[in-house]
Amino acid sequence: MIHYLGPVKELVLKLWRWFASRTWYIKTLVIAGLIIALHWLYLILLIITFPPITMTQIGSLTGGLGLKRDYVPLSEISYQLGLAVMAAEDQVFPDHFGLDFESIEKAVEFNKTHRRTKHGASTISQQVAKNVFLWQGRSWLRKGFEVYFTFMIELLWTKERILSMYLNTIEMGPGIFGAEAASQSYFKKASSKLTRSEAALIAACLPNPKRFHPNAPSAWIQQRQNWIMVQMSQIESDEDVIAILASMYHR
Repeated sequence: MIHYLGPVKELVLKLWRWFASRTWYIKTLVIAGLIIALHWLYLILLIITFPPITMTQIGSLTGGLGLKRDYVPLSEISYQLGLAVMAAEDQVFPDHFGLDFESIEKAVEFNKTHRRTKHGASTISQQVAKNVFLWQGRSWLRKGFEVYFTFMIELLWTKERILSMYLNTIEMGPGIFGAEAASQSYFKKASSKLTRSEAALIAACLPNPKRFHPNAPSAWIQQRQNWIMVQMSQIESDEDVIAILASMYHR
């Protein structure tokens, strides 16, 4: 082992001397190139693995809420939950390339006349981008990064992978992340065993999982649960939806 350290050390020193002798412009380009390369490598690695921790999970830990999670493949999650989150959060998920411009336009018009209640238009892809890669908060800078990461995951990942990442990293309660942790916490069962009603109830709480809980649903949550179940019936025969949920259908 020691025999090979000499050439490695020599190579590192040569590279360092080369870098140190360059102009600030070249140094900046080299550093930027390394950052981009590492960023692409991480995005590619996430095609086959889950992140060690997400920015949202870090926020939960630092905020004193703890962290409950259990990453599982899409095939071990009930297709009812996959169907429920699409029905509730992003019914055009199979068709867009990250952004739903029609929903954005509707949200802008609604928010112009409703100052107290704000409607969002984030797709499942956008929610994955900001939960996995970005810090908490609101700013134009963060929104710009959100759009960038959304397009990147749509470019590099399949829709199935995006949905899998969503169902494993989305916050589903205070300190509770992902389908498996939520299913165990609220229903004491594996996420593969979730019923249609239970899946719709979890999805109904997603707009504000710290406030709304499946084990104590308010009248509004129950109403939203019923609406989601109607929407599930309407989209479940769509061929594109069926294709995305194919690995979950044996449940």
